[in-house]
Amino acid sequence: MKLSMTALSLASFALAAPAFAMDATGDAEAGAKVFAKCQTCHVVTDADGNVLAGKNAKTGPNLYGMPGRVAGTYPDFEGYGDALKAVGSTGFTWNEEDFVTYVKDPAKFLKAKLDDKKAKTMMTYKLPKEEDARNVYAFIASLSPAADAAAAPAADAAAPAPATN
Repeated sequence: MKLSMTALSLASFALAAPAFAMDATGDAEAGAKVFAKCQTCHVVTDADGNVLAGKNAKTGPNLYGMPGRVAGTYPDFEGYGDALKAVGSTGFTWNEEDFVTYVKDPAKFLKAKLDDKKAKTMMTYKLPKEEDARNVYAFIASLSPAADAAAAPAADAAAPAPATN
C-alpha cells in the first residue's frame, strides 16, 4: 500500500510539474540588464523600425515578437543555421521553457530537438543561469506584440465581467 501511495504521489507531481513550469516567469526589469549581454548580436526593433532594445545589431535575428514565433523564421534575416531552420520546419514555436533550455546550451538543445548529434548552432553565446534566461525572456516578451495578447486574459480575469443586456 505504501508503494502504491508513493507511486500515486509521484505521478501526481509529474502531472502537475508542467503546469507549474508554464506559470514560471521572469523579471522583465532584471532581463533588461541581462539583455545587455545579448545586444552584441541581437536587437528588439518593432514593426515601425523603432529600436526598443539593443544597438541595432544584425549578427542575430531581431527578437521582436520572438515569443510564439516559429523558430528560424524572422523575415529578412538570412543568418539562421541549418539546424535551427530544421527545428522551425517542424512548426516549433518559442515559449519560455524552450527558450531557457536553448540559451543555456544552444547546440545541446538543437541536437536533442533534432535527434542529431551533428546539429550545429550559429549562436555561440550562452546564458547558463536559468534566472537570467527567464528574465531575458520576460524582457523580450514585454516588448513584443504577443505580450499584449498574453496579458489580456489575466487582466480579464481580474476585472469584473461587463454587464450584458
